[in-house]
Amino acid sequence: MKPSHDAVNAIVRMALLEDAPWGDLTSQSLIPATAIVTAQLVARELGVFCGQDIVTAAFSLTDPAITTDVHITDGKDFDSGAIIATIQGPACGILQAERVALNFAQRLSGIATLTATYVAETAGTKARIVDTRKTTPGLRLFERYAVRCGGGHNHRFSLSDAVMVKDNHLAVLAAHSSASLTESLLALRQVVPHTAHLEVEVDRLDQIDAVLAANVDTILLDNFSIDDLRIAVQQINHRALTEASGGITLDRIRDIAATGVDLISVGALTHSVRALDLGLDINPADVPAIKPA
Repeated sequence: MKPSHDAVNAIVRMALLEDAPWGDLTSQSLIPATAIVTAQLVARELGVFCGQDIVTAAFSLTDPAITTDVHITDGKDFDSGAIIATIQGPACGILQAERVALNFAQRLSGIATLTATYVAETAGTKARIVDTRKTTPGLRLFERYAVRCGGGHNHRFSLSDAVMVKDNHLAVLAAHSSASLTESLLALRQVVPHTAHLEVEVDRLDQIDAVLAANVDTILLDNFSIDDLRIAVQQINHRALTEASGGITLDRIRDIAATGVDLISVGALTHSVRALDLGLDINPADVPAIKPA
């Protein structure tokens, strides 16, 4: 389920255009056009890699003469000091593409690494770690892929993919309809495609029975305490999937998973992840000598 070749190229082209709309003034003015170098994408810390096709595209779209040999593929662990990829070709092109390639690799590997940490904390439980729509505008395709590289799973990709009734929907509904929650959800079932997944958010235990009566597919338990999550799972009793959401942190994830929920959605995987420390090192022997004035 990698992003398609066309999608990768389209997104990377936009990033390259943003970073060098009229070329790389420094490299083109200073570095001989004939200079050929070898560079290495090196890990400064351990993690999980994501971005092999994206890094390759950043260099090849800048200059087709650049070749990228990836040594650590998407979803694989690496240690500090590991050589993730070797890049060879015209120095000007490599220098021009360097920051775009690193920006993508650092962020996506950060997401994959953080996801893997959350997934490891749920080992031995049935809970799946899933992402949210709290992604960088324009980069959701890449960031969702990075979550998968870390062993996580994807929630709905967009508003068009599934029906998810949240607190603000219910607030508007309550102000403009006299129907009960169950009646409204049953009516909703009649107007959406039969293939559409129906999920409803609740933030109190006393809301669950009305939602269950509408035969929904998933109940999102928003900001529930550990004790209330356990009670909710028992109350729902496999009649719908259960999803814990809100205030999900690494120090709580194990206890949340132990309540028996099916899914744990974690916005932090994409909205506040730390970019991993990766660097691009060029062999000094390859750098052309600059003649003194």
